Amino acid sequence: MEVKFIAEAELPTALGEFSIHGFEDIVTGKEHVVLAMGDLSDDQPVLCRVHSECLTGDALFSLRCDCGPQLQFAMEKIAAEGRGMIIYLRQEGRGIGLLNKIKAYALQDAGADTVEANVKLGFEPDGREYDVCKPILEHFGVRRLRLMTNNPRKVDALSDLGIEVVDRVPIEIGLNQHNESYLAVKVSKMGHLLRN
Repeated sequence: MEVKFIAEAELPTALGEFSIHGFEDIVTGKEHVVLAMGDLSDDQPVLCRVHSECLTGDALFSLRCDCGPQLQFAMEKIAAEGRGMIIYLRQEGRGIGLLNKIKAYALQDAGADTVEANVKLGFEPDGREYDVCKPILEHFGVRRLRLMTNNPRKVDALSDLGIEVVDRVPIEIGLNQHNESYLAVKVSKMGHLLRN
């Protein structure tokens, strides 16, 4: 896996003063970004969220998922500590893309759950990949993470890449009447660790 660093700029937000770093996956051409705050280069574990793009949740405030609240929580947590990073991966809809995600929503409206919808469209239940995280973390000199996630598969995927996850920081936020079944499927079919 090879990524190319493209550019860096300051990114003031309502949640804190971040820097934004752009990367291109040389093989796929996908563009990924990192929001960073503080000195990440020492050997202390870095508070990190690996967040897959969710236009509907992150930018359009959809209540069908918990993605937007998770992203906001991660930014707030990093800003409170003054140090950390968010690796924002361009793999919408668990890797199926935006338009297929809308098709999956239509199947869910007709009674399918999120896993069944992806499978009916000919995709894996979760086609996300995390290989690109390794060279991105290497760019920052980061070797150890405190990973903000409820997904043990993500912890395992990063560990398999040789990235040391010293702690899993739960993000249990964003439950509402529109995403209760979505979150239940995350637990029952995808192994996510949620108490709700």
